[in-house]
Amino acid sequence: MKVLDRILSQSAYSAEIDVPLDQVDIEEWLFSLPEAEYQRCCAPDHIAAGITTTDDGRRMSINVEMIGTGLVVQHYVAEEAGPAYVRMNSISDVFTANGRTQVNVVWELMAEAIDNGRTRYTNRVTAHPTDAFMEFLEAHQLSYEAAAAARQAAGGDHNRRETPLFAASIARRAEARALEGVK
Repeated sequence: MKVLDRILSQSAYSAEIDVPLDQVDIEEWLFSLPEAEYQRCCAPDHIAAGITTTDDGRRMSINVEMIGTGLVVQHYVAEEAGPAYVRMNSISDVFTANGRTQVNVVWELMAEAIDNGRTRYTNRVTAHPTDAFMEFLEAHQLSYEAAAAARQAAGGDHNRRETPLFAASIARRAEARALEGVK
């Protein structure tokens, strides 16, 4: 299941929150995110979420969502995780009208300090084709260019809508932790 170096789609959106960077903990937020809160962060696209581990103990976030017309099951494995930056990598199952395939999705969640004790949250999603995806396109006589354009449109729209809601959720979690006296 070799991931190609090609980019299928990529988008990054940012939203500002009224919380200082030193109170933000994206890693803690992501790995304690209740399923109902995940669903609120891009209704009706977000269907389900859960936390688990790989066989070798690495943390995972399992997300089920609609991206355009495809039902996507994300199997995100933490590659890097800290308060201001998290990088997740998934070989994601995509269920389409033509059947099932897979794409490689890299999800980066980033926070940076801006003016007056505020934070900018950026949500970057990059999808790469897998060998299975390329075989799927060939078997269904679909062009890579058309698939990439559709994925870019659908993925970009989804990211645009979820980013401000993720940012607001991260801010609420930071504020709750501050009230509890936890940094």
